Amino acid sequence: MEWTPKYIFADDFRSLEGYFAAAPHKDVSFRKGDYLWEPGEPFDRIHYIRSGVVENYLIHENGHRKILSFHAGGTIFPGFHYLHYKIEESLLSRAMTHVQAYEFTQAQFAQLFEANPALVRRVIDWFSSYTNLLIYDGAHQEYNSSFVRLCNLLYLLKLSEVGRRNMLQDLTQEELADTLGVSLINVSRGLTQLRHLGIIETKRKTITILEPERLMQLCSGETLPQASL
Repeated sequence: MEWTPKYIFADDFRSLEGYFAAAPHKDVSFRKGDYLWEPGEPFDRIHYIRSGVVENYLIHENGHRKILSFHAGGTIFPGFHYLHYKIEESLLSRAMTHVQAYEFTQAQFAQLFEANPALVRRVIDWFSSYTNLLIYDGAHQEYNSSFVRLCNLLYLLKLSEVGRRNMLQDLTQEELADTLGVSLINVSRGLTQLRHLGIIETKRKTITILEPERLMQLCSGETLPQASL
């Protein structure tokens, strides 16, 4: 089975929720707009997100923001690994909705990881999905027009229940632009074009996809499942 890229990570670890709940941890919650860790804080805690949605983004040294991914209930964030990378100091994660989570120290999660082969498999699968997203976003989307990038993103968000329920109803045009790495003007023009084609309907911050099959026809081949090509 071939997997399509995904910007939203949810339910990847849901089957292990009981395992996490029984282990030493701290129950935490974040209000909409709260950081999971403050800018400049060490990247030293791991959260199992029970509910809510978190956006993960990078602030470039020139001030530009690039949204990398979204993380919702049933997933681990940030991913677990033993190494420290300098780029992580530029990463920030902020609650887009009210978030409830189990919080683990690196040492606590390392013990869970080393004792449970099922968790090891899930972590490997999670990293492979995240690597796939970064390759797709950096090496494929980069060479698409702004309009095709937007169509691809809307299609991939529609595939996820969280995307349909939260992203397509709450994402601002600025957040779409920051995810795609394009200008706000290009996002606005793209949405206007899709509205005129009758493919989407927009109302405030809500995007409703009226003609998903026609939207697929505007997407790049790398975005679509093999059977759709």
